[in-house]
Amino acid sequence: MAYEERNVWVGLIVSLLSVAVYIWLVLSAAGGGPLADVDWVPFMVWTIVGGLVVSIGVSFLWGRIMARRNPDDVGTSDQRDRDISHMSTRVGQAFLLIAGLGVLVLCAFEADWFWIANTMYAGFALSSIIGCIASVIAYRRGLV
Repeated sequence: MAYEERNVWVGLIVSLLSVAVYIWLVLSAAGGGPLADVDWVPFMVWTIVGGLVVSIGVSFLWGRIMARRNPDDVGTSDQRDRDISHMSTRVGQAFLLIAGLGVLVLCAFEADWFWIANTMYAGFALSSIIGCIASVIAYRRGLV
């Protein structure tokens, strides 16, 4: 497995876990009540920061372990890696655009901040997850 592909897998797994933890925290805090009444800011901040720290840490450790197996492959990328990265970025940005439009609509209707922030959070999460899935598919099946 190439260096870049390992990082994509780490990003995908950590993104999925971070989103799952955030949803669990918010639903637990709501306790069956209205979601908009939940103090969501600390949950969002900590799951985003925690996800970044875990992702960087796991990528670093996995890279160190793999460097012992094949020192020549450390941190190398080629044109295929760059093409896959560009493609997955474009795929992910589509979901970010959709979320941005959703946020504008929610703002126009003066929705609660909870819904506005969580729509944007969902856009970031989907952008990351769908982009990583596109990368994994491209690594496994090739670019079309």
